[in-house]
Amino acid sequence: MPCMYILYSEKLNKYYIGACINMERRLYEHNIGHSKFTSLGIPWKLLYTEQFEDLDAAKKRELQLKRMKSRKYIEELISKKK
Repeated sequence: MPCMYILYSEKLNKYYIGACINMERRLYEHNIGHSKFTSLGIPWKLLYTEQFEDLDAAKKRELQLKRMKSRKYIEELISKKK
């Protein structure tokens, strides 16, 4: 199922926002250093997901959050989900 997700790295004290179809596989890829940026922050923890009907909708939501450039908003989203 397509989703938008937020990961967190304690090592970097940073959040990472992405979109994918298979969350389990994508988290695995982040934690084995599949991409250059996320390899610096291993281990990544999955803190938040939103499910969508298709990948395009998940990517639109990803871009919406990235454009906000707001750590405070991301942390509020995560805290509301818990």
